[in-house]
Amino acid sequence: MSRRPFTPKVVTANLLVEGDVVYLSADDRWVPALRDAEIQEDEAIAEARLLDASSQSDTVVGVYLAEVKHGPDGPEPVHFREAFRASGPTNYPHGKAHEAQ
Repeated sequence: MSRRPFTPKVVTANLLVEGDVVYLSADDRWVPALRDAEIQEDEAIAEARLLDASSQSDTVVGVYLAEVKHGPDGPEPVHFREAFRASGPTNYPHGKAHEAQ
């Protein structure tokens, strides 16, 4: 059985206290905007970044790799779930949802 080729990914999580969706940037900061996330093209590096991010349990929870594609302004979501997460809360306008108005 052949393995699927690795596709571009970003490391994403939720802030422990606020619950906001965040992404790991190239300079090791958690950023709220997907466009500022570091895109991983190499599976081994992506897994290493994921392990490092997962050890930050005092800051984030639910760390995982999310598939993205290259867009004109940075990474863009491939799947509906990630597009939904990137758009911010939908129950009332605050955070990313408020900024988008």
